[in-house]
Amino acid sequence: MLYLDNAATSFPKPQEVIDAITIALNAPASPGRSGHKPALEASRVVYRARKAIAKLFGIGNLERVAFTPNITWAINIALGGIGLKAYDHVLSSALEHNSTARPLALLAEKNIITWETVAPGPDGLLRAEDFASKLKPNTRLVVLCHGSNVTGALAPAKAIKEAIGEVPILLDLAQTAGAMPLEDLGSWADIITFTGHKGLLGPTGTGGLYLKEGIGFQPLAVGGTGSRSESLSQPDFLPDALEAGTLNTHGLAGLAAGVNYLLEKGLDKVREHELNLVSVFLEDISKISKLSILGPGPGILQRVSTVSLNIEGWSSSDLAGALEAEYGIMTRSGLHCSPLAHKAMGTFPGGAVRFSFGLFNTLEEARLAAKALEELSKRKTARKKS
Repeated sequence: MLYLDNAATSFPKPQEVIDAITIALNAPASPGRSGHKPALEASRVVYRARKAIAKLFGIGNLERVAFTPNITWAINIALGGIGLKAYDHVLSSALEHNSTARPLALLAEKNIITWETVAPGPDGLLRAEDFASKLKPNTRLVVLCHGSNVTGALAPAKAIKEAIGEVPILLDLAQTAGAMPLEDLGSWADIITFTGHKGLLGPTGTGGLYLKEGIGFQPLAVGGTGSRSESLSQPDFLPDALEAGTLNTHGLAGLAAGVNYLLEKGLDKVREHELNLVSVFLEDISKISKLSILGPGPGILQRVSTVSLNIEGWSSSDLAGALEAEYGIMTRSGLHCSPLAHKAMGTFPGGAVRFSFGLFNTLEEARLAAKALEELSKRKTARKKS
């Protein structure tokens, strides 16, 4: 198997992650729910995960980091809790994943907000001035997918924040957390949302958000927290306000191990390795005449290690099926839960085939994938099974 679907879930996981999860699974207690030693150790597991995330993003106040089951929950909490009111204007890119687009669409349908998108250029790249030009007196939030899970294009997030001034920005880091150095985010980002199972090398069921001081919050769900148990009201302080119910302790143990693995390796080295992979892959497939690439092409470094493409004469599902059946290459076809992005790039409704490289892929694997595409481009359909 050649696994090139790391944009969905990274694979393999480091042994350190597996070991941390195994140890935590053998612990008998819940964090913050008792005073005995196993419960205190479970609380330490959560604290270590919070500390690792804070270090990764350069966050000074650990209490502003709240854990969620995934980034979708984190985005919903942020959008529902920052006090958007009737007809507030919200801007986003036109490359947003449904984890952002669907909550925004729902808020717009309920007339809670008006929602406007900013289109990328033909190269899939967003430009800060396009966001600034669409600001209105009632713009209350800018929502930004930091790295597109379809085109691979990196958004100039800091430049956009500078262009929009005091308007808060919400960053979706699903495709960039763990893939590059991001330790400056804590100094300028207003809301950070992240997931654990992609570039952070943790397990599924982990994620969270960071809220800068001064950003309001309301819980999406209420319940047990282990604090203020005498009250029937949810605690009004972070992180407890946003962490109703027992946390995924063993998952957070794995997340902390994944983040610490990356920090020890060095995010600059991770970034260099993944850029090398995608650069070799893009250079090789650029020679295939019937192949079209969505977003930035060879030589453009404003991207993550994700490449979506189509080959003339193939549907995306047939091409992905042939890659798996004939070469053992695992990719993802279709719309990638991002119909807005495919509409922006002209590939809706057919979608594309996505290759997403990770930390543990090699240059040889990148070349093998390109070679498979070259061979398949010479045929118009998958071979029939005998």
